[in-house]
Amino acid sequence: MLAIAGGKGGCGKTTTTYRLGRALADDGRSPLLVDADVEMPDLHSVAGVPREPGLAAVADGRRPATVARAPDEHPDIAVLPATGADTDDLDAVVPRLRAWDGTVLLDCPAGAMTDAVRPLRHADRTLIVSTPRAASLRDAVKTAAIARELDAPPLATVLVETSPTDDAATVPVDRARTAMNCPISACIPHVSSGDYATHPVRTAYERVARKVQQRNI
Repeated sequence: MLAIAGGKGGCGKTTTTYRLGRALADDGRSPLLVDADVEMPDLHSVAGVPREPGLAAVADGRRPATVARAPDEHPDIAVLPATGADTDDLDAVVPRLRAWDGTVLLDCPAGAMTDAVRPLRHADRTLIVSTPRAASLRDAVKTAAIARELDAPPLATVLVETSPTDDAATVPVDRARTAMNCPISACIPHVSSGDYATHPVRTAYERVARKVQQRNI
């Protein structure tokens, strides 16, 4: 299982989870996208699937394949929402998630508190998501350190560009790579519409998907 994590809220974790899932599906994989943020679930909204059923139903004994929903436009993606679930539900469903025949992506909460760290305990590796802004990278460095401590070391970092009108200072990629102490797998250009089909965005996530497949996650 691959945790999609970052210390700063709004850095692009959920969007990255969905777009990476699409890239994996486009390559013939059957990814399962799991919303592990039970306090602020949003993956269902990004993916355009119903809020329920989800994690709670799997914790009650149903198989993920019978609960997860596929977006209408992307039937090769399976999405497991977290609406109505609690943190114990995630622990309960992990054995069933590991039986999924494909990559499982965990969309993690932001921060470094107990609930945010919990999904990392179940992951095999972590994909760190950050904007190139200094504050976001500082929090991402903390998340990467926690992931290493929990035996889910960073696979790579994805830098998601913010709006060009954002006047906050941008950290150069080389400095970001040094700070993160792991490869920068992709720099995702800002797209105001959020359109995955934009060629530079799609290409960037395809690079990340190849890295995930190379590690057989």
